[in-house]
Amino acid sequence: MMLSVKMRKYLLLLSITLLISACKTEEPEAELIPLKDFFRNPEKTHFQLSPNGEYIAYLKTWKNRLNLFTEEIETKKITQVTQCEGRDIPKYYWVSNNKLVYVKDVEGNDYYSLFAVDVKGENHIQLTTSKNSSVSVIDPLETNADEAIIRTNIRNEKAYDVYRINVNTGKMKIIAENPGNITHWLTDHNGLLRVAVASDGVNSAILYRDNESEQFRIVSATDFKEMLFPIWFTPDNKYVYARSNLNRDKAAIVIYDLINDREKEVVYEHHEVDVDYIMVSRESKRLTGVVYITWKYESIFFDEDWQNLQRELQSFLPGMDFIIESTSNSDIRVLVKTISDQSMGSYYYYDRKSKEFSKLSDISPWLEGKDLSPMKSIQFKSRDGLTIPGYLTIPKGVKSKNLPTVVIPHGGPWTRDYWRFNSEVQFLVNRGYAVLQLNFRGSHGYGRKFSEAGFKEWGNKIQNDVADGVKWLVKQEIADPNRIAIYGASFGGYSALCGLAFHPELYACGVSYVGFPNLFAFLNSVPPTWEPFKEMLYEMVGNPVKDSLLLHNASPIFFTENIKVPVLFANGTNDNKVRLKDVEFMMRTLKNNGVDVTYMLKDNEGHGFKNEENRIEFYRTLEQFLSKNIMGRKEVINL
Repeated sequence: MMLSVKMRKYLLLLSITLLISACKTEEPEAELIPLKDFFRNPEKTHFQLSPNGEYIAYLKTWKNRLNLFTEEIETKKITQVTQCEGRDIPKYYWVSNNKLVYVKDVEGNDYYSLFAVDVKGENHIQLTTSKNSSVSVIDPLETNADEAIIRTNIRNEKAYDVYRINVNTGKMKIIAENPGNITHWLTDHNGLLRVAVASDGVNSAILYRDNESEQFRIVSATDFKEMLFPIWFTPDNKYVYARSNLNRDKAAIVIYDLINDREKEVVYEHHEVDVDYIMVSRESKRLTGVVYITWKYESIFFDEDWQNLQRELQSFLPGMDFIIESTSNSDIRVLVKTISDQSMGSYYYYDRKSKEFSKLSDISPWLEGKDLSPMKSIQFKSRDGLTIPGYLTIPKGVKSKNLPTVVIPHGGPWTRDYWRFNSEVQFLVNRGYAVLQLNFRGSHGYGRKFSEAGFKEWGNKIQNDVADGVKWLVKQEIADPNRIAIYGASFGGYSALCGLAFHPELYACGVSYVGFPNLFAFLNSVPPTWEPFKEMLYEMVGNPVKDSLLLHNASPIFFTENIKVPVLFANGTNDNKVRLKDVEFMMRTLKNNGVDVTYMLKDNEGHGFKNEENRIEFYRTLEQFLSKNIMGRKEVINL
């Protein structure tokens, strides 16, 4: 049968269209982003308004270190306040309209010193030393130009006492001596130290006093499985807002009556997850809202003024997630930070009176969201039927099938993974790997029952959750079963070693970044300031004497014969949580067994690499290691 000319043209056009469609992918594969762009220090970050709203302070990279800068809002004059070249400044506080204090880890050993400096970079003074002690700020006392309240273990390395410190001279006066069991302190809105939380490791107590001339007295007692944690005084200084899971599974925000030891009012609770933190007005001291995390950050506002503020900001940032990072004392001037899984975010300034809205800075302008991948929420059933939530991130421009995969158990383990920008995840995904993050049992945020399900399950049911997540991903045909790596830091590094030792059939290689291979050593070498928590650790992890068999069977150092695949270790010599001789013993044993071992040791780092050049070197080593063993992409460096 002869086809008409018109029909032949139609069929030809149809075949060309189908051929083009068959050649197309959903989107082009992402370009290879330079490794340095993921792990270099941010352009600008940690913006904060001065109490009177006349200045903005922020951290900016100078000579590869985060330093403190200020900008006068009216004149736009910028001042570099510090010139630190050895270590980054991780945290700072406004102590008045014209002065800031900041902490810095001088030696890389997690001991922090306190410094003070004027808003224009003058009168720079070191207030405390960090040779054998550390310091943190409890209350910057913004209405007191001369003083701040700090805690430091300068008297006793195992306990943090509380001092009023003169921020002009460094002179300190003790206002509460820690008997050794106080783990948290709280001041009221007049800057008076009135609440403390004590722990013997198993039992917790809230202590209270009406004023600083009185002795603290116990007003409430719970065991460590229960939570009643004071956060903020009510505006009248009579009660406190607290996180509480008393008589409930999920932590709620309550108003707690200190004197009568009772929950006066439940402010907010969520039926699925713990309430994470509160939002407060700097001007009125009122609680304005709460934040909780399902798979993303969500907020509820109780204050009409802040509801209006949220709507105003949303009109400037349509479709974007954001948080209010800082306000002036009057709540008129506001700093906002955007949140995304595909960007480190940006900072914005808003004047509620003049309606001026302006962008201050991208945190990392060299990383564009279009080149990065969305983080998707997932969940699966563990082998005993427990639902395990997590996140999956897939490379752009490739089919989600038989991908090389990196599973990353989080640290803690008493924390959780969040929907947010994660440099590690985006770096690995850009290199062609699917990345699986799991909130295994024991992770926080999902209620007391879920958290307690991880007690004494290190290396056992927690590790089964990780393994079952990997098997689920293989069953979905997303992960190539022959190209799966396990990588983590701290507890995650320990978990990586457990995966290699207890589920060796699953992994082609593993990476332990400041992980601990020996639970006996971990429990016996905790930092001095963890001493009040030691009995709690015994209950949650295991007692070295009573649970010796449990701890032995959960310590990968005793099961090195099971590990047959390449392993990368990375550690700092100043790490006070990981005993290096255990790491080195395990490495020697593995090498003697014929295992390919790579080791990175930094003598100016502790529990995690803080300096930019060391971070970049570590991730360069990680990139080469993974590319060699599970065949992802890598950057070609022209020397």
